[in-house]
Amino acid sequence: PHCSTIFVPSDSSGHFLVSVHYPKAGAVFPCCFLGVCTSGCGVNGAICSEPCARLFHGERLFMCQDGKWQKTTDSLLSTNMASMLSTSSSKLLPGPGIKLQSVTTHGNRNCLADLSCIVPDILSSPAIPGNIVNIVMLLKNISLKLSEDVNRAKMQSYSKIANHVLNASVISNWAFIRDKAASSILLDSVNLFARKLLIKSGSESILEDFMSTKGSSINKKTPGKRFDFSMRFNNSNSTIAGSVLIPQEELLKISTPSDAVSVAFPTLGAIMEASQLDDVFVNGMILSVALPEELRQISLTFEKFNKSNNVMARCVGWHSAEKRWDEAACKLKTDDANSSVCICKHHHHTFKSFSILMSPNTIRNTVLDYITFVGLGISIFSLLLCLTIEAVVWHHVTNTNIAQMRHICLVNIAASLLIANVLFILAAVAYEKVKDYAICVAVTFFVHLSYLSLFFWMLALGLLILHGLLLIFRKMKKSASMATAFFIGYGCPLIISVLTVAITEPRKGYVRDGACWLNWRDTKALLAFVIPALMIIAVNLVVVVVVVVKTGRLSVREGSRSQDLSSVTRTGKNVALLTPVLGLTWGFGLATIVRYDSLGFHVTFALLNALQGFFILLFGTLLDRKVWSPFDVHLLSHELALMA
Repeated sequence: PHCSTIFVPSDSSGHFLVSVHYPKAGAVFPCCFLGVCTSGCGVNGAICSEPCARLFHGERLFMCQDGKWQKTTDSLLSTNMASMLSTSSSKLLPGPGIKLQSVTTHGNRNCLADLSCIVPDILSSPAIPGNIVNIVMLLKNISLKLSEDVNRAKMQSYSKIANHVLNASVISNWAFIRDKAASSILLDSVNLFARKLLIKSGSESILEDFMSTKGSSINKKTPGKRFDFSMRFNNSNSTIAGSVLIPQEELLKISTPSDAVSVAFPTLGAIMEASQLDDVFVNGMILSVALPEELRQISLTFEKFNKSNNVMARCVGWHSAEKRWDEAACKLKTDDANSSVCICKHHHHTFKSFSILMSPNTIRNTVLDYITFVGLGISIFSLLLCLTIEAVVWHHVTNTNIAQMRHICLVNIAASLLIANVLFILAAVAYEKVKDYAICVAVTFFVHLSYLSLFFWMLALGLLILHGLLLIFRKMKKSASMATAFFIGYGCPLIISVLTVAITEPRKGYVRDGACWLNWRDTKALLAFVIPALMIIAVNLVVVVVVVVKTGRLSVREGSRSQDLSSVTRTGKNVALLTPVLGLTWGFGLATIVRYDSLGFHVTFALLNALQGFFILLFGTLLDRKVWSPFDVHLLSHELALMA
């Protein structure tokens, strides 16, 4: 009833050419013929189901995007895997719903002891999406129901099965699994099973290519315990390293001899990315630990996949209940281009697995830090001096309406930038020292409000300049111009800031992980700053162009070649004066968005904007001759634009 289908025999093999017509996007069409979802499509959003490939059960779903079918989910289960899951012969098998069946009645008690009877069938099945899901559920149920007396043989069999779906060659298949939590279920299942490993002879080591388990007996006299791992992470011979260190001061807390177990996963981070479980880049192996209740703090070292010197690391723990990476579990101790050392809190119910995330939007560089904080210090001092000078000469420089409006805009620009700079420093301190979510939200709100106020006051000044240039003979009413300027400068930013926090905070998507600033990854809250800022920069750029054109026309009317040099000088002076006051230096931020990994762009942006307060003092106050000639009342409206 949803589509018309034309079947045309193509050859003796029995295959058909199929033409399917789609009336609307979003409908699901049964296309039970091999290859029908590989040809072109017509309606974006249409979904095609392709379930009838030989030797498989289940279906593949494709969505029409830009004229091509793009696979979205794949639940195909190979017939040998389906047969294995439904058979109740002398093996340990899950039936419908992945329920474990007792095998003792079939005369194969050894299978319960080491799980070896199911390993060959599992390893012989292809790790396609449907098979992966069923293997994960099998491992989950084994962990829940057969995790007593986990000896070396049983752990080896379990590791071989898990290794089959952790193989680097099948990472891409995880992207098409319908249940996006499957990778988290796998991690929790392995952790649950491994913590029951019986340690004999003081230590155990069970190594597979993509999963490695190490255990050791520990007591309060143990001089610190370290588990070192070096494993493959792709189909080549490339290796990645990691280690878990239990400090001796932690071991002193143990009341009785106990066991510690650690499991390393070099590919699970990439699998979680493919599953889109958390939209981050895991930049090292995942290390899981099972420790006695008394032990709460461990040190972990991660070698990085991406060894770019400009990329920061974030130490995180996997929150089992909420299925997300959480920075509250760890703090970064040391970080360089090759590796990171994290200090993490171990908790049996929440944090058992740890890793490092790459922050591609954050450049790590000592020069940048130095420029930012030294520049902010100079900027804050310059703004305080600017406001002091304005207060001293206020009555002398505001003797006309247009002059008063200009200085009102300048003072509010300086005040907004001063508050924003101070709050920026407080935000960094709040994140590094306090780590309180509510405080971080509050600081982020006021930083956002302050920077928006800065931009909207720069917009008000730009509009005032345009008025002075284009409407030179139209007088402004003082009350109307004041009301308009203050609504633009503070009303608009307040509305945007309140709406942003009201919309995103209920979903805990207001602030980002790693800093007290607007979230980008989850809710795109950062757009509430970026879009207004870029629009204002564009408007003020037009203002500067108008000033340059007006200056050029003035020199043309003068008609003397001897004025060419002075015209160029005047134009350059106008651009230099207006650029920092109207915020055009923030335009370099576009370069850092497009090329976030370019250190040169970041240094230029940090240098210009950290020193914006100094430029406002220099060009907005110190080079204004009216500040130093308070009794000069000869003021033309276009002088506002020239800032002479």
